[in-house]
Amino acid sequence: MRFFRFRDRDSARPPEPGHASTEPDSADADESASDESTELADFDAPLDDDADEEAHWRRRAAAAIVGGASTGSKRPEALYGDGADTLPTHFVRASGCELTTAGGATVIDCTMALGAVALAYADSHVTRRVIDAAAAGNVGGLSHVLEVEVAERLCDVIPCAEAVRFLKTGAEAVAAAVRIARTATGRSRVVGSGYFGWLGWWTGAAGVPAGAYADYTPVAFDDLAQLERAAEAAGGDLAAIVLEPVVERLPSPEWIAGARALCDRLGAVLVFDEVKTGFRLRPGGYQEYAGVTPDLATFGKAMANGFPLAAVVGRAEVMDAARATWISSTLAGESTALAAASAVLDWHEKESVCESLWAIGSEMRSSVAAAVERSGVAGVRVEGIDPMWLIRFDDPARQTRFSTLALREGVLFKRGAYNFAARAHDERALLAIERAASTALVEMVEEEA
Repeated sequence: MRFFRFRDRDSARPPEPGHASTEPDSADADESASDESTELADFDAPLDDDADEEAHWRRRAAAAIVGGASTGSKRPEALYGDGADTLPTHFVRASGCELTTAGGATVIDCTMALGAVALAYADSHVTRRVIDAAAAGNVGGLSHVLEVEVAERLCDVIPCAEAVRFLKTGAEAVAAAVRIARTATGRSRVVGSGYFGWLGWWTGAAGVPAGAYADYTPVAFDDLAQLERAAEAAGGDLAAIVLEPVVERLPSPEWIAGARALCDRLGAVLVFDEVKTGFRLRPGGYQEYAGVTPDLATFGKAMANGFPLAAVVGRAEVMDAARATWISSTLAGESTALAAASAVLDWHEKESVCESLWAIGSEMRSSVAAAVERSGVAGVRVEGIDPMWLIRFDDPARQTRFSTLALREGVLFKRGAYNFAARAHDERALLAIERAASTALVEMVEEEA
């Protein structure tokens, strides 16, 4: 097995705002680094040897939890597709960028809890703060002082933030932002582009009546003409344009500027869903990265490094409309998640965390792209931006097979969605990711020969 030279992380920088990142340069990755790298240690236990224990937990989950997992992306069929009945679905420990499965195997995680963790699993600074908050009592009949302190600090780092409301999930936060926008404008129509969670205000599903989302119009990502037509059709009843500003690539500057101009002209509220991009592209999300300020924005995931916390933030005069409607959750201000967010803010104050995520993500995707090129496997591409990137197969069955083979080599890649860089993906992890991708792709070539 060859190892490959990684570029100096300090040399990797984010692309200029408004431009998609370039294709990975495989030249550096193509040079042998055997003189610089040490052989990776074997993983604690081969996955195949623990199939009985993994299957045990899978069966128990299937019997007790509808669908086998409460998070849709962690259902067995979402993780692996059909027919992977022996692969791990449960973990007992998460540390750094590694998971210890129920069967005792150790795997490197490229999903990082669907992007919720950007530092490390069980980061010591975050963990100490959370333990201290829990030991002091995490809830009470009054609001905790951390609610005030963290809100003030968010206002310092997020460009649009002059006021804050906390919630627990990104889906809640976006729904709250839409309600605030409708209350502030006295209007009902919403135009949006992106994924905004499972709540029914924006999309249909079994059990959601059509009237729940009748006032929502979806538009394609980065299609300015379609956005303009939908906004103009809503006219004087347009309450908000809600955008997930990054969907697999950076948007064109014209699309974001067009959304801002439409809201200004029509008297609507511009909302950015920064649940994935906040504390990842920049601490203040895409808006800080691109220099375009929305009226409202939602944050979650990496804001608390995996602890359950979300926020809707925005201009004070728009946020003040929350007083005139009802947005409340019993545990919105519980202190353990707020303590985690405070620790994350500490990290971003003392370190260039987001620059590290761009650099580490560049190494991750470059090594996988180099493995694809060397293997000669057709119909597979590495896409996305460095902090959140994807492995895209033309054939879903081949993607399933790749994910299975890579996991047997000790690396969990996300099937069909983002892989996320974290500070915990150190040199050893990056080498393991390259090795697993290379081995899996070569095995696929041999199987298909």
